[in-house]
Amino acid sequence: MAPQQPIIPPKELFYLDGPKPRSYELGFAFKVFRQFIKGFRTLHFVGPCITVFGSARFQEDHPYYELARECGRRIAGLGFTTMTGGGPGIMEAANRGAFEVGGYSVGCNIQLPFEQKANPYLNKSITFEHFFVRKVLLVKYSYAFIIMPGGVGTMDEFFETLTLVQTKTIIQFPIVLVGKAFYQPLMDYLEFMKEQKTIGEHDLDLVLLTDDIGEAMDHINKYIGTNYQKKPRRSLWWLFEKK
Repeated sequence: MAPQQPIIPPKELFYLDGPKPRSYELGFAFKVFRQFIKGFRTLHFVGPCITVFGSARFQEDHPYYELARECGRRIAGLGFTTMTGGGPGIMEAANRGAFEVGGYSVGCNIQLPFEQKANPYLNKSITFEHFFVRKVLLVKYSYAFIIMPGGVGTMDEFFETLTLVQTKTIIQFPIVLVGKAFYQPLMDYLEFMKEQKTIGEHDLDLVLLTDDIGEAMDHINKYIGTNYQKKPRRSLWWLFEKK
């Protein structure tokens, strides 16, 4: 029997070795800095985005795949760029929906030993080595977030985004959970947290749970229309960006 592929890529095992020499830490910091600069250069002109999060594991015949595809179409209809994690499943579906109706479609991919490869419906794609760099970029260029059904990674993205909203690091950013059957137990627990006063009374005001993509778009458009101006990036190539 062939040996199983390790879940952790070999390079990541270095994190388990304890403190490193200062030269290693400086080199790591420089690598992270280079990834950020590469991301800024690649995404500077993508325009205002709506980010769609969701599972990489749903196939084309799954109902949530078609819902995500409709999300991409509707985002394009609002004049926004559809941004995802760039991989298969829900990400592919959202990118595909935008791509098929002539909208702009962007993916922020991640290096993984399994599952993740760039989908074919991207006008622009960039691959990151570290999740934290990728998540910063997925938030930085977005005006709203749509959370489709997903696994641990999707929950991580949802709760990090909700924390940014809760702490007013990002202001008045709408979040839509699509999939009532999937997310109702989570919303019930968040309401329980509110009752226990571990989160604030108004921390969930910007979160909408729905199965209706039209309702999702209305929720997003209401906050964008009230709080933000949709304007293009300046055409200033100070980092030698490419349009």
